[in-house]
Amino acid sequence: MLSPLTSLDDFRSQLVQAPGADQTSAAAAAARNGQLTKPPGALGRLEDLAIWYGGWRRTDRPEITSSQVIVFAGNHGVTAQGVSAFPSEVTAQMVINFEHGGAAINQLAKLAGARMDVHALDLDKPVQDFTMGPAMSEAELLAALQAGWQAVDPAADLLVVGEMGIGNTTPAAALAFALFGGEAEDWTGRGTGVDDAGLANKTRVVREGAALHGADIKDGLDALACLGGREIAAMAGAIAAARLLNIPVILDGFICCAAAACLQRTSDSALDHAIAGHQSAESAHPALLAKLGKEPLLSLGLRLGEGSGAALAIQVLKGAIACHSGMATFAEAGVSDG
Repeated sequence: MLSPLTSLDDFRSQLVQAPGADQTSAAAAAARNGQLTKPPGALGRLEDLAIWYGGWRRTDRPEITSSQVIVFAGNHGVTAQGVSAFPSEVTAQMVINFEHGGAAINQLAKLAGARMDVHALDLDKPVQDFTMGPAMSEAELLAALQAGWQAVDPAADLLVVGEMGIGNTTPAAALAFALFGGEAEDWTGRGTGVDDAGLANKTRVVREGAALHGADIKDGLDALACLGGREIAAMAGAIAAARLLNIPVILDGFICCAAAACLQRTSDSALDHAIAGHQSAESAHPALLAKLGKEPLLSLGLRLGEGSGAALAIQVLKGAIACHSGMATFAEAGVSDG
């Protein structure tokens, strides 16, 4: 169990000092991979995934038995500027749907055999419109990070984090723009399906927010405070907690990756324990994945959020681990290796 966070600097310090994968276990997993009953490299990327996973789980023959999916929900003051095709009330309504098992993520988590948890974060108190001031105070950001930090089950062996928050592709775009530069248009997409006028308005909001806070953003946590939201910060807190607990993470879509980017811009190695589950249909997601240096496992045109693409990708990682740990070696099978 991790100790509670005491400050943002405590979070920064723990993130920077987080241990890496166990190279001895990764080397042993690689050695085992070389002895399995298949031609070298025949399972392609599945082989790399199994070795990576074994290094983080500190074993050459890993298993996935305790996946956890966490969905965080939050509301955003910036929705008052008409950046979403849906009203903020939908956030709370979808939380009820999650709790009753009726959403897509419920089905995909169940299919993957994953435990699913839902955390609604002060839905009656949206974060501030970031074109008017910082989205969150330091205390509000710390509380949101802490919500994610404490939500991770230390007994989990794989983590997926998802989100629900009407309007949250707007802060995600603003975070990407503030952290990586370019033009606001490069990072702003249609989200829930706004029309051309809505997209132009949303792009304006992203541009104005990043311009207002640019001088105050020195790292990813500064960006989260100025432009983020509670659910985005909670995802970042959970991903960071998983790093300290040696729990590999599958990243979801654009919003999840924006949260992850805030960690990477705070510590270069913060996402070494994470892989990208999929490339979403949100227009800027491929560029964001490139900035994170993550190659997606799937590309299915998904744009739902909730952790849905990452939850589906659990099956791919499970396939990699099943082959790696379950296959016989040439010696065990009595097969000549040439």
